[in-house]
Amino acid sequence: MPFEERRPRKDEHRINFRIRVPEVRLIDEDGGQLGVFITREALRRAEDAGLDLVEISPMARPPVCKIMDYGKFKYEQAKKKHEQRKKQVVVHIKEIKLRPSTDEHDFQTKLKHIKRFLEEGNKVKVTIRFRGREMAHLDLGHERMRRIIEEVKDLGEAESHPKLEGKQLMIMLSSAKRQDEKKEPDQLNEPSVERRSRELEVEVHRVTGTEKISGGSK
Repeated sequence: MPFEERRPRKDEHRINFRIRVPEVRLIDEDGGQLGVFITREALRRAEDAGLDLVEISPMARPPVCKIMDYGKFKYEQAKKKHEQRKKQVVVHIKEIKLRPSTDEHDFQTKLKHIKRFLEEGNKVKVTIRFRGREMAHLDLGHERMRRIIEEVKDLGEAESHPKLEGKQLMIMLSSAKRQDEKKEPDQLNEPSVERRSRELEVEVHRVTGTEKISGGSK
């Protein structure tokens, strides 16, 4: 219910009678700037509207407060976070193992697996294992790695040069799909309270004549 006393958690805003400063810059429920108000008058306006007074920019001078339904705001924020979590995709690391003696048919089969994994947005760890005298032919392993990188260049790229660890030559391939997603801009349609409060702090510095009044002053 709007305008009831609530004990905020660390990550919540100060609201209603927990706002202790003597005056605030007030924004109404429609986003309009009303000017500087004595805090008790701002509280009265919020109460008359059946809403909450929420401190959205505590570091501004005076602090910026907005009249809103805080319960509804918290619900919408929780819903938005839930939707964002649903859209998050877990990146899996797949591993493909080869031998320097792997024949062409098997090589092509494994190459298809690598391409499919990259298309799905996964990382792929490619390992070529050497045994005994095969260590004398590391050049064959490096040639295989170069071929793989060339074959999948449209789907992904190597994170580094092939590395030899013990008797294994390894490389990690990253999906081009995942890299493209990281480059996409934020698609949120509505500015968050935190983002809006940063904008308001800039606006506050541009405003002059902030005398104390009971009715509001721009």
